[in-house]
Amino acid sequence: MDVIRLLPDSVANQIAAGEVIQRPASCLKELVENSLDAGATHIRVLVRDAGRTLLQVVDNGTGMSETDARMAFERHATSKIREANDLFALRTMGFRGEALPSISAVAHVEVQTRTKDNEVGTLLEIAGGEVLNQSICQCPVGTNIKVKDLFYNVPVRRKFLKTDQTELRNLLNAFYHIVLVYPKVQFTFVSDDEVLMDLSASTEKQRIENIFGKGTGRPYTSQLVEVATDTELVSIRGFVGKPESAGKSSQQFFFVNGRFMRHPYFHKAVMTAYSGMLPGDYSPSYFIYFDISPELIDVNIHPTKTEIKFQDEQAVFQILMAAVRESLGKFNVAPSLDFNRSGEIEMPVPASGQVAAPKVTFDPTYNPFKTRQTTQPSVPSSWQNLYTNRSPLSSGIPEERDVEPIIPQLLDTEVSDLRLFQYDDRYIIFPAEGGLMFVNQHRAHTCVLYYRLKRQMENKHGICQQLLFQEEITLTPDEMVLMASLEGELQNIGFDVVQFSKQSYAIVGVPAALNGTGGVEVLREILAEVGVKQTRVEDEWRDKIALVVARDAAIPNGRHLTDEQMRELLRELWQLPIYRRTPDGKVVMSALTDGEIRKRF
Repeated sequence: MDVIRLLPDSVANQIAAGEVIQRPASCLKELVENSLDAGATHIRVLVRDAGRTLLQVVDNGTGMSETDARMAFERHATSKIREANDLFALRTMGFRGEALPSISAVAHVEVQTRTKDNEVGTLLEIAGGEVLNQSICQCPVGTNIKVKDLFYNVPVRRKFLKTDQTELRNLLNAFYHIVLVYPKVQFTFVSDDEVLMDLSASTEKQRIENIFGKGTGRPYTSQLVEVATDTELVSIRGFVGKPESAGKSSQQFFFVNGRFMRHPYFHKAVMTAYSGMLPGDYSPSYFIYFDISPELIDVNIHPTKTEIKFQDEQAVFQILMAAVRESLGKFNVAPSLDFNRSGEIEMPVPASGQVAAPKVTFDPTYNPFKTRQTTQPSVPSSWQNLYTNRSPLSSGIPEERDVEPIIPQLLDTEVSDLRLFQYDDRYIIFPAEGGLMFVNQHRAHTCVLYYRLKRQMENKHGICQQLLFQEEITLTPDEMVLMASLEGELQNIGFDVVQFSKQSYAIVGVPAALNGTGGVEVLREILAEVGVKQTRVEDEWRDKIALVVARDAAIPNGRHLTDEQMRELLRELWQLPIYRRTPDGKVVMSALTDGEIRKRF
């Protein structure tokens, strides 16, 4: 008996929707991209309940005729391409003809649209992929599309949507990906009748300032330097952050031919250009725009079209790295270096106090992830002996089990008997059976405070110290949404914050562990730690918040400790369930064995 059957269109559309429309942010992306392709110069986005109840996009683009409005909701119906070869000459945002039918398959959709050649427009109502109504209506030129009750017929998908605050942040992030690359278009974003963003037409630099320049005390773009290079393969322009403005969180965006993309390989190129200028856990901000022939890229490799394949990624890698390095050098931020095909370094020659711009060249065969070694390296004879009788502590950072034989019995009486020394106002040192033990005082205190703060948060009993003068922190729209989500947890750890305006909070009190200082800086760290890493579970929020406050409140390296202070710190440390590493995995204590000491003499 035959068992293979053709799926009904309604089922096929729901399957497609599962790939293209993952959450309200996916819906926003597709609808706004359609508006841009229609030539809109003003686009308004209105959402209610973070897009669950309503997501509306209104534009002043070319609009659609009655026939086109109906055809737009058929699968693979599009005005963007006509044949397969058109896929290699794409200049539009959309091209598959999947977005609108996918959206209409999982939501109630209402469309009002009119072209300038028609006196009346078309009203179309669709639910679950079925057309409910099509009639004429009065409406302005352009398109007004409302998506209501998203995933109403896919309860499992609707159930797994995150909180309204999280989904609203996702909507804003998707909005950023579009508005940053179309500065000439006016955008408005309204959430639950509150205008979160109103961006007039501007330059790219002004658009960056209008989005991220709030509450920094000085222009955000003053910390950026311009990048510009033009080669036969690709043109690259944009802005990169100065090294001193780098942080643990940063704004990082790549765009190609007007489309946002994620590209870890090119991120590596930017980070390579900053080599030696940043601490290990810091990264710079960058806004980089690529302009390349559509024939040399493939945007049709992922449903969301954010992963893009370049025909010659290695060459673009080198051009990007050299362009960023050149820009940092021009602004006297870093020495500007370039590499020719022979591998020799070309240094620009200063003239009249200015640094000459190096010529950007690249080697198409270069790959930073592969060695240039062409011959097989010789293998030492008896190589197995290199790994016999090897002390596990020889690296200086022992594994957990390797420290065990050296740690004394961790009782208060024995801590009192230890001979303690402080080295470099940074390490607590004491002799133990089998060697010397080193304890990093800052990390040890971080562990102690972390577990103490976690208990306070779990018991909802944070100790707050009121500030004599309240501090104000100004935030971007997505940070304001995140702040609202975290208010309860911040109160549980000891913060007293009150919303001051649509764009700011007032800090009235801080956790007592901070001794009344650092409220704004610590809050920014918390928002960065929770937001950038996309932490959504409340338990993870507590972990991140407690760790940030503990790090900032812990005894700093460079502070002299008395003998009793060192003993008390060790007592508290050894009472913790985990004390050899910090919650983020950094080594707290390490040992130097007797054997290693003897080898040195």
